[in-house]
Amino acid sequence: MTDGHELAIALRAAYLALHRRSEAAFAALGVTADQFVLLAALDRGDALTQRELARRMSSDPSTVRAMLVLLEQRGLVGRDAHPTDARARTVALTAEGKSVLRQLWAAGEPIRAQMLGGLRPEEASTLVAFLTRAARGLTPEAAPGPPISHSPEDQQ
Repeated sequence: MTDGHELAIALRAAYLALHRRSEAAFAALGVTADQFVLLAALDRGDALTQRELARRMSSDPSTVRAMLVLLEQRGLVGRDAHPTDARARTVALTAEGKSVLRQLWAAGEPIRAQMLGGLRPEEASTLVAFLTRAARGLTPEAAPGPPISHSPEDQQ
């Protein structure tokens, strides 16, 4: 049985490897790996509040706000007043943001394939389920339900 230390080291190593490779692949499109996660979270449909977006990304609201400012300046996202809450703003992908996200998804595909290449499909699904449960155990306020694919192809 593995102890918490081994788990923490293995998770960090996997995350950093994925993050570094993604950063390199996305650099040509002028988007960071964290910005990609934000764009992918917005690709799920309706506009989200900035707070909901931060929750879905498991990120700090002030970090998300800073990313949104940059992405809005590039025309990848739009922010508007919330229809019923004067204190909130909603965020949505622009047409340009959707186009860039498709390019980012394609650029990241070889990385995801390599990362999962050593696993059988059912092992990959189990790994995602286990990681989701582990994250929920540490953040009980996390969204209920199964993990969601952020593939633009799943939206068609």
